[in-house]
Amino acid sequence: MPEERGLADLAGFFKIFGDQTRIRILWALSAAEMCVCDLCCLLGVKQSAVSQQLRILKQTRLVKYRREGKVIYYSLDDAHIRRVLELGMEHVMESQS
Repeated sequence: MPEERGLADLAGFFKIFGDQTRIRILWALSAAEMCVCDLCCLLGVKQSAVSQQLRILKQTRLVKYRREGKVIYYSLDDAHIRRVLELGMEHVMESQS
């Protein structure tokens, strides 16, 4: 068994995936780097809601950002996040069959 700290960190990691808006943001960012306005248009969600979820995703290091002039672009922090999403979706699709 891993140490308690590692298990607690893992539980916290998966807890972030428990919000549908965050999952939708992560899924969108797995396809391309986007700014807040792009995410709002794609998801049909208000800017304040997207910004709030992005803040959580940045704090938990699932999303990174870069600034280009006045625009901030967001992307997944690394390929592991994309893989977690893909594996989760694969499991869900298997369960529906």
